[in-house]
Amino acid sequence: MNGKGWTQSSHSHKQSTRPLKEQGERRIRGAMGGGGKQTQPESGCGRGGGVFTWEEVQRHSHKGDQWLVIDRKVYNVTDWVKRHPGGTRVISHYAGEDATDAFAAFHPEPNFVRKFLKTLLIGELAPSEPSQDRQKNEALVQAFRALRDHVEREGLFQAQPLFFCLHLGHIVLLEALALLLLWAWGIGWPQTLLCAVLLATSQSQAGWLQHDFGHLSVFKKSRWNHLLHKFVIGHLKGASANWWNHRHFQHHAKPNIFSKDPDVNMLHTFVLGKTQPVELDLLCSFQFISTSR
Repeated sequence: MNGKGWTQSSHSHKQSTRPLKEQGERRIRGAMGGGGKQTQPESGCGRGGGVFTWEEVQRHSHKGDQWLVIDRKVYNVTDWVKRHPGGTRVISHYAGEDATDAFAAFHPEPNFVRKFLKTLLIGELAPSEPSQDRQKNEALVQAFRALRDHVEREGLFQAQPLFFCLHLGHIVLLEALALLLLWAWGIGWPQTLLCAVLLATSQSQAGWLQHDFGHLSVFKKSRWNHLLHKFVIGHLKGASANWWNHRHFQHHAKPNIFSKDPDVNMLHTFVLGKTQPVELDLLCSFQFISTSR
């Protein structure tokens, strides 16, 4: 959690200054390669002019053949999946589905990203088709979006960098005190127990701090978020930042969904109870607003 209470998962793809944007555009253009080559629309129309039903879109939800929908526009992302900056699995989880809310959550600068979607566009949903797939509850979707807009207007997604810097300082101080304690007074039982308390406190706090840096939701420049995330999780926690991002972005793309959320892929080991969560039609595209849960 941040100084105001919440952080935003969508900050994961935040871009920074204009030079970085220009570099990003060049990288994405080079990475797209054949990403803009589309299969012929099933309706027989040319690229970008097809009109599709949900039944047609949902047939393209397999490895090597993936379509998705954003704001009623249909995109063929088959060749783009392996070049997706956020990883192959995050985007593949929405193959054959409406990815509008996920797109908004993970891309705080949609106009920048949409420039690269143009070459993937193959058409749009038929006017008679609903905006939500798989019989989602439209009222519930609209209520979620209204809540998100309200939270944004209240400024609850705006982090306070000073709070996080002070938080990091107190974690480093606790780590230093634990080492100083052993260096100055040895490794007797009292010193060891006190050291354990200090390290347990600092390590638990560091785990949540790296979470917020990992979402790139603290600083406006994602470069600083990346740097501090790697420092906290790598030097203080002894884990891989890339590994954490790979898993955690999937978690927020499909929270608590078996086979899609790696955080709950523990069937027959740690999962208890006769009834297990499944991907509900009316909720499968939702994002958790609070990324600290």
